[in-house]
Amino acid sequence: MRILVCEDQKDLNKIITKHLTAEGYSADSCYDGQEALDFMDMADYDAVILDVMMPKKDGFAVLREMRSVKNATPVLFLTARDSIEDRVRGLDLGGNDYLIKPFSFDELLARIRAMTRKAAGNASNIFTAADLTLDVSSRSCRRGEKDIALSAKEFSLLEYLMRNKGRVLTRDMIENNLWNFDYEGGTNAVDVYIRYLRKKMDDDFEPKLIYTVRGSGYVLREK
Repeated sequence: MRILVCEDQKDLNKIITKHLTAEGYSADSCYDGQEALDFMDMADYDAVILDVMMPKKDGFAVLREMRSVKNATPVLFLTARDSIEDRVRGLDLGGNDYLIKPFSFDELLARIRAMTRKAAGNASNIFTAADLTLDVSSRSCRRGEKDIALSAKEFSLLEYLMRNKGRVLTRDMIENNLWNFDYEGGTNAVDVYIRYLRKKMDDDFEPKLIYTVRGSGYVLREK
């Protein structure tokens, strides 16, 4: 899952981004409202963490422009102002949630999970396909009676596939979701991680769940 962190306090931005990366998310950082819009023009995000008070364009202006071009990416506002009026304004503009500074990082993660699972049309933090279960809150994976240990990147890839179950995902789409703009890996990284994932949760099981769509990409589906 790829998240944009837009917070003009550089120390806080760095801390949030570091924690998200440690949890297996791909995260990009920016420090003003116009930069946030520029980032969103260049990449698709699963969630945006948006500070209210920022240079150039504040969080409300950024959200207004996002929704005006039908960008429905879930937005979590961060603010130091515990004002009912601000919260009402942000939610009425199309924001999905609000968090008052200072905040618990565990709560931030929980709110990200809540708004992204709603966007994916899932009622809980658990995604299933056949006998495969992925719990994004406990970061655990199970196929049948077997627990499967996944690296952070393998988990993120499987989560992306399961959130888009039945949808063909191109290599570019997967790469965009799993890595940020700092990524300097090889061009076959997606194929490598698909191979890792298949070996762990598909090769020794039936039915197969991950399929190659020749000339297009990959899809996770239940036959």
